[in-house]
Amino acid sequence: MIYLDHNATTRVLPEVLEAMMPFFTTEWGNPSSSYKFGSKLKKVIETAREQVADLIGAHPLEIIFTSCATESNNAAIQAALKANPGKRRIITSAVEHSAVLNHCMALEKEGYRVTRLPVDRDGLLKLADLEAAITDDVAVVSLMWANNETGVLFPVKEIAEICRARGVLYHCDAVQAAGRVPIDIRQVSADYLSLTGHKFHAPKGVGALYVRRKAPYSPYIHGGHQERNLRGGTESVPLIVGMGKAAQIALKHLPDYGMRTRPQRDKLEAAVLSSVPNTELNGHKTQRLANTTNITFHGIDSEAFLILLGKEGICASSGSACLADSDEPSHVIKAMKPEGAQSRSMIRFSLGLETTGSDIANVCDEVRSLTEMLRAAIT
Repeated sequence: MIYLDHNATTRVLPEVLEAMMPFFTTEWGNPSSSYKFGSKLKKVIETAREQVADLIGAHPLEIIFTSCATESNNAAIQAALKANPGKRRIITSAVEHSAVLNHCMALEKEGYRVTRLPVDRDGLLKLADLEAAITDDVAVVSLMWANNETGVLFPVKEIAEICRARGVLYHCDAVQAAGRVPIDIRQVSADYLSLTGHKFHAPKGVGALYVRRKAPYSPYIHGGHQERNLRGGTESVPLIVGMGKAAQIALKHLPDYGMRTRPQRDKLEAAVLSSVPNTELNGHKTQRLANTTNITFHGIDSEAFLILLGKEGICASSGSACLADSDEPSHVIKAMKPEGAQSRSMIRFSLGLETTGSDIANVCDEVRSLTEMLRAAIT
């Protein structure tokens, strides 16, 4: 198998699994217990909290563990709305993840108004559009760090500065950025920032929400006194430990992440665009994640292409894994290039640190062969 879908999920590293195992077996107590067998696990959770905080330059007390990025995104937006009950408008973009966009759609049914900022053909956001959209009725701005389909990076530092200057809370979905680009929350003054473990080699089922000190926050999930009364529910100690260990490893590899993934990504991209007719890059050439390329294969249905790639042991995608069962075309590519049919003919290849030159050469050969076969079948 050649796995080029790291933006969908990543494998749990052996070191991460090893760190988790005691908490599935011998150390299985409840951290909220009064006796030592359970309560000693509180220290384990706090170590993981420190490791996740270090990944983004935060203080450990600014990290709340959640079940996933979707919960983190929803919780942040709800906290901002609850803190500003008189403000009924949300600003986001047309290319956000479904965890934000679908939540905004649900809020519209409750009477909230949502402004979806457009992007240009390269997937870039205009800061002037954001500045013009912020009015007195805006409760929160929710704009991502890195797009999950194209890898395009938003100017989050400038976005945060605009929001801070206008007195508006800013939530950033940093799910795809964490472990792939440096994040220093001391330099990017977001009020809320969402993470999930399975994008950087932790298990699925655990995420985190950064909440800046003094930023308003109220529990999204009510229950016991866990997470300093900010998120009810018995802590999943193994998953939290796994996320902490994975964050520690991601931080260690961060300085060379781009140097190791970008050359392979560029080799794949150049080979496909130069040797396969009627192909087109989606997303800015340089202002994107080093591991991601999104390519339109004009005249070819992406789902048929992915099935054939899968039969050859190549894992890629046509966009967000969360929308894989949907018949809808990519809303991201549609927002970038509304006039064409690219949104039904694109493939996302997202590489990892383990991707080799041999992997890329094999994928390029298969892509050329399969596109020729599909186009011949059409004609």
